[in-house]
Amino acid sequence: MARLEGFRVRNFGVLKDVTLGRLWNQQKIEALTPMTAVIGKNGVGKSALFDAFGFLADALNFNNVEEACDTRGRGGIDRMRTHGAIGPIEFDVYYREHGNARPITYQIAITADGFGRPYVLRERLRQRRKGQKRGWPFSFLILNNGSGVAWKGEQAGHQIDEETEDLDLFMELLKAKESRETESIELDDPRKLGIATIGALKQHPRISAFRRFIEGWYLSYFTPDAARSLPLAGPQEHLNTRGDNLSNVVQFMEREHRRHFKTILKKIADKIPGIDQIDTEKTSDGRLLLRFNDKGFQDPFYAQQMSDGTLKVFAYLLLLEDPTPPPFICIEEPENGLYHKLLETLASEFREHATGHKGGSQVFITTHQPYFVDALDPKEVWILEKSEDGFSKIRRASEDPLVNNLVGEGLPLGGLWYSDYLDPR
Repeated sequence: MARLEGFRVRNFGVLKDVTLGRLWNQQKIEALTPMTAVIGKNGVGKSALFDAFGFLADALNFNNVEEACDTRGRGGIDRMRTHGAIGPIEFDVYYREHGNARPITYQIAITADGFGRPYVLRERLRQRRKGQKRGWPFSFLILNNGSGVAWKGEQAGHQIDEETEDLDLFMELLKAKESRETESIELDDPRKLGIATIGALKQHPRISAFRRFIEGWYLSYFTPDAARSLPLAGPQEHLNTRGDNLSNVVQFMEREHRRHFKTILKKIADKIPGIDQIDTEKTSDGRLLLRFNDKGFQDPFYAQQMSDGTLKVFAYLLLLEDPTPPPFICIEEPENGLYHKLLETLASEFREHATGHKGGSQVFITTHQPYFVDALDPKEVWILEKSEDGFSKIRRASEDPLVNNLVGEGLPLGGLWYSDYLDPR
């Protein structure tokens, strides 16, 4: 399964310039782990980091950066851009399609035109050629203001001088005689993403694979009230970002994976305190109701009667049981509404799923709950904090030898955080 090895965001709110993991030009840095948690105090930028992933996914799924800027309360590009910044909002995604694949870098820059309308200023995909160990990767998609070239197939590309963004030099490349491997690109709307349009074409497999990777991201905007809704009957394969199709997913799994489904419900019930059994009841109109048998009560409770925390844990655990899980799961503060002793169990479930031999999802969490962090390793934890200029900066917990030594002696990482051992010295 594809893995995100590094991510950089610039000029996005308080995230003036923040990098997690490895980039194509920072090969000595360790890649992101399968399970990653970002911790920090209130107001340091955890929500902004979660939204950076969300914005990139929205821009692709809407295929319109203006719509992505206006949705989810972002308020448009002027509100999103770092205060005082004059450059574009930029994202770098460094990922590997599978364990043996050569990594690919995706770079996108978004700015506003003279009327304040956001558009894609630059977009580029690059990859080192087979056997290439050093030097700049070769670009196989280059777009400036919606115009550029794409290289077909799995191998070809063009070397571009990273020290210059000379538009004249770029245009010379466009005017060069095309070969069978290249294709001129002219998007009809600069608000659209090249990877969305070109990624639909069979002759561009690398671009298509990257598009599917981003499209597959699961960013949780789950609310218990949404999960209590009674949607129209009809099985659905995957849990949506709000969780309001929880019953539909249960219906799908019961129909398509009947034997395995009972095992899943029993496994989930064993992990939720006070729950003895979970099963389903079909209504006369074909809907499927979730029934929770609480220990000590003869009659079951339905999802509409269950606590926020129970529904949240059930939804998260059901998400991890998806037969075809998303490549990347991003959840902001999963601890909200949960009993603190359940958090370490939930963290362990996420971690086991991400690091399992079956190639589960890569999991990215933002949290401010030490009990959740207790289940994690220093390499999996990043500390987000405010620098003196008011912007966010980030570091890995494993960068501190003292923290590594204390965890090696058996002290829980969350406890060290609570005791201020992770604060800057």
